[in-house]
Amino acid sequence: MTLKDEHFNILRKLSKNPNLSQREIADKLGLSLGKVNYCMVALKKKGLLKIENFKKSENKIKYLYVLTPKGISEKTKLTLRFMKIKMSEYDELKKEMGEQ
Repeated sequence: MTLKDEHFNILRKLSKNPNLSQREIADKLGLSLGKVNYCMVALKKKGLLKIENFKKSENKIKYLYVLTPKGISEKTKLTLRFMKIKMSEYDELKKEMGEQ
C-alpha cells in the first residue's frame, strides 16, 4: 500500500493532536479543506483512521481523529522510508561536496 505525501502528513499531524479540525489541518499543511476531507475519507476507508464524535461536547460537529493500530504501523513505515531517503540524499550531497 502506498500513501500520498498528503496522507502521511495528515497522519503525522493527527498522531500529535487528534483534536485538530479538518480546517486546522488544512491551514497547517497548506491544503484546501476539500483536499483534507477527501484524504481523511480515504484514510478511513483504508482502516488507518477512526473518526468519532465528541459525545459529551456541546459542539456535536466536533470530531476526534484516532489513528488505528494499522494507521500507526503505516505511519511508522512511511517515517522510516522518509528517513532512509533523506539519509541517502545527505550521503549523496556529502559525496558531491568531497569531489569538489
